[in-house]
Amino acid sequence: MPLMPVHEQSAAAVIARFLKQRGVKRVYALCGGHVMPIWMRLDAEGIRIVDVRDERAAVYMAHADAQLTGGFGVALVTAGPGVTNAMTGIANAHVARVPVLVLSGTPPRPQENRGALQDMVHTDLVRSVTRYARTVREPTLVLQELDEAVSRAMGSGGDPGPAYLDFPVDTLRAEVPAAVQLPEHFAPRKPPRIAPDEEAVRAAVELLWTAKRPLVISGRGAQGAGDALARLLTALKAPYLDTGESRGLVPDEHPSVVAAMRGSVMGQADVVVTVGRRLDFQLAYGSPAVFGAAKFLRISDAASELRDNRRGAVELLATPALALEAMLRMAGDRVPATDTEWAAQLRRQHAERSDKLVSTMRTAPAGADGRMHPNRALAALRDALPKDAIVVADGGDFLSFARVGLPASTYLDPGPLGCIGVGTPFGIAASLACPDRTVVVATGDGAFGFNAMEVDTAVRHKAPLLVMVANNGSWAIEVRDQRETHGKVVGTQLQYADHAAMARAFGMHAERVERAEDLPAAIGRALANRPALLDVVVTPDAASSDAKSGLAWVPDLQPLQAWDEAERKWRNG
Repeated sequence: MPLMPVHEQSAAAVIARFLKQRGVKRVYALCGGHVMPIWMRLDAEGIRIVDVRDERAAVYMAHADAQLTGGFGVALVTAGPGVTNAMTGIANAHVARVPVLVLSGTPPRPQENRGALQDMVHTDLVRSVTRYARTVREPTLVLQELDEAVSRAMGSGGDPGPAYLDFPVDTLRAEVPAAVQLPEHFAPRKPPRIAPDEEAVRAAVELLWTAKRPLVISGRGAQGAGDALARLLTALKAPYLDTGESRGLVPDEHPSVVAAMRGSVMGQADVVVTVGRRLDFQLAYGSPAVFGAAKFLRISDAASELRDNRRGAVELLATPALALEAMLRMAGDRVPATDTEWAAQLRRQHAERSDKLVSTMRTAPAGADGRMHPNRALAALRDALPKDAIVVADGGDFLSFARVGLPASTYLDPGPLGCIGVGTPFGIAASLACPDRTVVVATGDGAFGFNAMEVDTAVRHKAPLLVMVANNGSWAIEVRDQRETHGKVVGTQLQYADHAAMARAFGMHAERVERAEDLPAAIGRALANRPALLDVVVTPDAASSDAKSGLAWVPDLQPLQAWDEAERKWRNG
């Protein structure tokens, strides 16, 4: 005989009420018996369930939701393969340091370790890629554990990132006594703000205001510090770089932005300020081989963004916005020593390169096969998008073109894990979280294939995004590496599949575009009929900067071939 519906004082009901009171509007999920009690209580509380086709997509969507809303994203996945499918999404949030709460279930306690359906110790699998991982067997501890998991995910006491909880099904059905449902556990909490040490602020101002060639680089941890960061750049007249994690935080029009001069400015700076940014492979690990004799000023509220690879001459463990504001107050009207002609020249060169890029994108020649250059697709998209569009870039080769070819006030991509395949799930979550903004996913065909079935999710949930697939029939970076390094192409070519036909089969507006002159009208129709997909056939002959850089070859000492050579030269004196 079927069990009675889950009652309002059950652990599942308490979980749903907790999420509701913490401001959660959407849970990204794929159903299963082990999480059905939570599922039904979420619906009862009016929390929207965005049901997906694969669990990793659920975590990707929760990831994007967290980045765009400033809260924590929630993914609900069933036991066993539900959790193992979700692992890639969890790992991506872990490396990107994004607050995601992943919930799952386990078999009832009387069936533990007896060979029950989907009986696995999930916590052993996810512990290395989460901030917190627990199985909650006791109903009276459910609220306490939820509170702790969300606190850890939001970075209270350490780096933000994913947290994981699962519950035996009988625990979910069990009653939680009203006496232990304390209001303090339901109450929303703001992340703690860490004030900077005054002596460290004084040392930071002295270092930065006496620098001749200061460079500021922002990252994930700078989110929320955009206004203070812009004011610091204006006061210093210092050049500025972001590296994807914080793109759009400082507008492209700001005179400090010199993104097109990245390689030059990194080697010329005498003081480098990292604001919530790790010195990872994208920044040559901070090596003197690339940054020369520059001193570092590290600012972050997370240890992983404060001391990795290079220690700072000054280090500020503080909420970045508070640290930057304190520096500005202490500096007052002090005139910085910045070489303004150096900074202005970098800005002029950046503008010249940026303008040239836009011009060459519009006229990029077709490949030897007659198919259009991917930059033609990006140029047409660039012309059609509003200034406040949310851009999601995905792929390997095409990501490299999109990263520099598409301006964005809000930008998401596979991140430091290089987790291609996030594009469509990120875009769906972005369009649901920000329905009043245009959301476009610019993805390669290989990356699109990872989660192509999520076009079904987009249609069912009326997620108003546009997906542009650059279809070059290959894993282009690897094809080029195999040809140039090994003289043979093995297992890296795809077919020019008709992705538009697949999307139409799920009820999505979709078109296949093979001529550059047809792009503007096709993009216009797609934007008017979202969700929509454009399958744009492009040449594999176009070589992106990443394809030329050695990323596929994987140099021993540095991620890029040029940096690797510089590293070897520096180490050998």
